[in-house]
Amino acid sequence: MEIRPTTDQDLDVFVNTLHSAFGLYPETPNEDGGGLWWSAFEMDRGLLAVTADGRPVGTAAAYSFELTLPGEILAPAAGISAVGVLPSHRRQGVLTAMMRHQLTELRARGEFISVLLATEAPIYGRFGYGPATYTGRLTVARHQAALAARRAHGPADVRAADSGTDSDNGSVEVMRRAESSEILEEVYDRYRRAQPGALSRPPRWWALGAGQPPIARAPRYIAVHRDADGVPDGYASYSLDDGTLTVDETIAVDDTVSTALIRFLLGHDLVTQVAFKHFPPGHPLRWQLADFRAAQVSSDSDWLWVRLLDVPQALTARGWFTDGELVLDVDDPFLGEHHRYLLTVRDGKADCVPTERDPDLSLDVRDLGSIYLGGTTPSTLVRAGHIRAHRPDAATRADILFHAERPPHCLHWF
Repeated sequence: MEIRPTTDQDLDVFVNTLHSAFGLYPETPNEDGGGLWWSAFEMDRGLLAVTADGRPVGTAAAYSFELTLPGEILAPAAGISAVGVLPSHRRQGVLTAMMRHQLTELRARGEFISVLLATEAPIYGRFGYGPATYTGRLTVARHQAALAARRAHGPADVRAADSGTDSDNGSVEVMRRAESSEILEEVYDRYRRAQPGALSRPPRWWALGAGQPPIARAPRYIAVHRDADGVPDGYASYSLDDGTLTVDETIAVDDTVSTALIRFLLGHDLVTQVAFKHFPPGHPLRWQLADFRAAQVSSDSDWLWVRLLDVPQALTARGWFTDGELVLDVDDPFLGEHHRYLLTVRDGKADCVPTERDPDLSLDVRDLGSIYLGGTTPSTLVRAGHIRAHRPDAATRADILFHAERPPHCLHWF
């Protein structure tokens, strides 16, 4: 079997092999070649597994993204996708060979982080990926959707409470998806640059309508929030069917804008319930409702999985918010590597160098990926038996050190 890179001439073979691996049939693209979830493939970053007689049996792709790290730092990240093996060739080492080839190739390109969305949770941990962001579906019954009055903590809050506002001087305008592409692209890009765990949406994705709504060109209404000067600073993409208003995503530059959009969505007429498909953990909405139990959380799941390809480079790339040091003993069984690092943080910057000192924590590279963005605490993985703490205070110190300015969240599907 051979693992070889793909070119533009391999697109049809790649797409057909991938769909066959998942038992699907490819749809026909639009005249401009777009409109499908796979329209934005970068064929110079794809891989094909081919048998000795030339038959394609496996696929893997990578997208070129930017990942927002804690501290509002943008880092290049390879988005791994379109990984599939024909049912006739599973459990024959095809996937393992492709993943090892891909990781080696990513390192050769100088990339130090790769990310993916896992179709099945047990698969990618063995290749060094760990779940790093989480998401859920939150559903609010329309008849219980009233927001609680804002509590007053001063004269300005009293005025806001009396007026029934949240100090929002902006406005909400309803548009159609087809007429709001530029606004969607600009607002999302502004949002993702400040949100840890968020991925860029390259212009190519928007132009081709690749992915899921609102990137895809499926009919949607877009509630656009504008600030007092008329500048768009938030949006919600939604559809209404049989009494359920389903929100694809709500993008806002701050909590005030988010509340204004949510107030609009919960007040929509002819609705029995509002379902937020992609709701971040720790969002304040449940606390804003007059009835705390009105919001029901379901489909609570992992989303973005992170794999560190160069541990020192990755740890020194992100921002830090507390001074301290840790000795990390990191095992990477898939690539057959084992290293010990001294991580020292001073004034928001980290230094990470090899050391012979006794470790504070021993962990797998996949667990380091899980804690990297601050969405999973090291102490949780110590309690779960994934990470070994060698000192009584090691987990607590690691929790404080790896804490991010806000919980990471990723909305992008790829």
